[in-house]
Amino acid sequence: MLSEGGSFMKGMVLGGLFCLVLSLLGSFSPATESRTDGNDHHHHHVKAASKDELQQLSDSRLQELNDQLQVYCVVMVQPKSLVYWATALDTWTKHCDKVEFYTSEASKALEAIDLNEKDDWARLRKALKHAYENAGDIRWFFVAQPNTFAIIENLKYLVLTKDPEQPFYLGKAVKSGELEYVELNSGIVLSYEALKRLVNVFQDEDKCPERGRQLWKLSDDKQLAVCLKFTGVFAENGEDVHGKGLFNSKTVDSLISESMKQNPSNVVEGCCSDLAVTFSGLSANQMQVMMFGVYRLRPYGHNFHDLLTFFPPKGSDND
Repeated sequence: MLSEGGSFMKGMVLGGLFCLVLSLLGSFSPATESRTDGNDHHHHHVKAASKDELQQLSDSRLQELNDQLQVYCVVMVQPKSLVYWATALDTWTKHCDKVEFYTSEASKALEAIDLNEKDDWARLRKALKHAYENAGDIRWFFVAQPNTFAIIENLKYLVLTKDPEQPFYLGKAVKSGELEYVELNSGIVLSYEALKRLVNVFQDEDKCPERGRQLWKLSDDKQLAVCLKFTGVFAENGEDVHGKGLFNSKTVDSLISESMKQNPSNVVEGCCSDLAVTFSGLSANQMQVMMFGVYRLRPYGHNFHDLLTFFPPKGSDND
C-alpha cells in the first residue's frame, strides 16, 4: 500500500509539473507592461467607417483624407519563396504607394533589400526600422508575407477616418494564452505612431530583445506584440461595419468551402466580407486569379456608388 501511495503521489507531482509547463507555454506575457496613456486598453474591434458616416463629411474633407492616405508595404521574402515573391511583385503590391521587399539574403533574380539575417524576428525588426526611416510622408504601414494577397484599396477604406498619429496595430487579432497579437500571415497594419513607439522600444533590450531570451522561441508576430505591449499598443481586430473580419488567414476557396458546409443556403454571405483586405496561403496561380477577379472582371452596368476612388500610384501598370 505504501508503494502504491508513493506511486500515486509521484504521479500527482509529475502531472502537476507537466500541466504547469503547458500553462506557461500557452500563456506567456511579459512580467510588466508599460501603458503610456494610463488607461486600461484591451483588444477590441476597429471597424471601417459606414457609408452614412462618410456622407457626413464634406467633399473637400473626403478628398483631403484621400490625398493624404498612403500605404508603405513591407513584404518579407526569402530566396526559397522566389515564385511567391515574383507573383506578389507582379500583382497586388503595385497598388501600394510604396513597396519594399526585405529578404534574408540577396537574390540575383529579383531586387530587394538584403538584410543579411536568417532569424525571422531579427529580420522583421530590421525591416520595420528601415521602413520607418524611409517612409517620408507615408503614415500607414502594411506588413505581409509573399503568399498573402492584399486589396490595398480596402485597407485604405478601413483606416480612412483613423488618425495615424494614434497608435493602431490592426489585422486578424487572436489570443494565445494571455497574449493578444495580430497574425502575420493575415497581414499587419501599423500606424506611424505605433511604428514610432516600436522602433523606440527596439533600443531597450530588456523589454524588446533582438534575440529572444525565453526558454522557448516566440514566433515573430508574437514577439512583435510583446514589444508593442510595452509601449501601450495592443492588438485590434479589423472589421467591416457588419462586424465581419477583414483579414483572412485562409484562401477564398477554403473560406467558401467552409461556408458551403456551415451556411448552405447563403454561401457568399457566410464566407467573408465584401471589403476583405487580405487572403492568405494562396498559390502563385491563385494570386493571379485573384488579381483578375478583383481588378479586371466587372459586370457591365453595375455601379456601386462609392464615395471615393483610390487610384494606384502614378506609374503603376495596374488598374
